Amino acid sequence: MTPAPSPAPLDVMVHSGPADWWVILAGLGPLAVLIAALLAFYINWRTLKQRTTADRTALEQKTEADSRAEWWRRTQWALDRALDGDEGTKALGLATLEVLARSELARTEELELFDIAWQSVSGEDNGDGYDQEGGPAFMDGDANLGENGTTDENNTREVGP
Repeated sequence: MTPAPSPAPLDVMVHSGPADWWVILAGLGPLAVLIAALLAFYINWRTLKQRTTADRTALEQKTEADSRAEWWRRTQWALDRALDGDEGTKALGLATLEVLARSELARTEELELFDIAWQSVSGEDNGDGYDQEGGPAFMDGDANLGENGTTDENNTREVGP
């Protein structure tokens, strides 16, 4: 069968005016989806980056706290040995304290405690708790604030309620 021409002519009308708003909106839909996907990707990437940094910091803090706790446990053991009546045990404790004092985990306050313990156990110096000028050892004097390294003129702290 051969196609037959249509009996009536077909009229085609072309609108040359502005497009309706819903036609424009429908054309921008895929672009909006792409922008939303890129924004979601960026937010998730930044969240993952922040969480990774926070986890790394928390792990470093936990590792340092665990190392300091173990260091303190060893220090307590060494102090117990240093205070023993037996000379061999006392020497072992003092030698261990000397090694622990060189550790990077030892803070200034703990090193001051080591000095006091060393003086009281070994009998070095006079052990009376006074320095060469006759003032209390390890205390800030009025004349030279900050002599023990824990405070200075710019970093003083008042204790109290």
